[in-house]
Amino acid sequence: MSTTKLLAVDSLTRRFGGLVAVNKVTLDLHLGEVHAVIGTNGAGKSTLINMLSGEIDASEGRITLDGEDITRRAQFRRALAGVGRSYQRTTIFPEFTVLENCRLAAQANTPKPWAIWQSSASCGDSNAAAREALEAAGLANVAGRVAGTLSHGAKRQLEVAMCLATKPRVLLLDEPLAGMGAEETERMLALLSNLKTTHAILLVEHDMDAVFRIADRITVMVNGTVIASGDPGSIRTNPEVRTAYLGEDH
Repeated sequence: MSTTKLLAVDSLTRRFGGLVAVNKVTLDLHLGEVHAVIGTNGAGKSTLINMLSGEIDASEGRITLDGEDITRRAQFRRALAGVGRSYQRTTIFPEFTVLENCRLAAQANTPKPWAIWQSSASCGDSNAAAREALEAAGLANVAGRVAGTLSHGAKRQLEVAMCLATKPRVLLLDEPLAGMGAEETERMLALLSNLKTTHAILLVEHDMDAVFRIADRITVMVNGTVIASGDPGSIRTNPEVRTAYLGEDH
């Protein structure tokens, strides 16, 4: 099935002195797909996401969004162009309500610096975007809750909702299932399945059972280098992957 390519990475490399953290990585993100990147700690997965989001610069290589080169574009400009991300650690504002968290994210996408006398709570655009994001993330029924009182799984859903409030087309999700129980994992996987119909998703995750359930394509990294990329079936049976990462008995 043909899908629309939104983000393309060509020979992306990052050096820290003599250390090559990411070495000539090439991959594509397509609308309608979850593309998982897996590898042991230190494989370069988070460094890759940080380069794609613009948090750190690439030493070499090229990143394009809808065919436009964004390799040297600042992080906030990538966000405005439609690249959203979540982090390994929870980054919500725990003292604010769920809705306020999403509204803050939405305001970053539609700034109104001239409206200095207007209360942010009365901004129709950001409120609408926040409520739409909460509905998509399955959190509309807890919009008035203080974010810090949510369960761990709901907090991770809120992070995704905050990302959605910025109207991204590409989602870069760094270990969204970390620390979740079975029921919370099921909710997040259902959310990702729904989101992929309208987004291109890059998923970095250590939960292999979840990865093989949700991913349409999987890229495997070892020591900063891609050793295999393909559909879950081909990755599961790849001898090099089994030896380097999954283990011979997987």
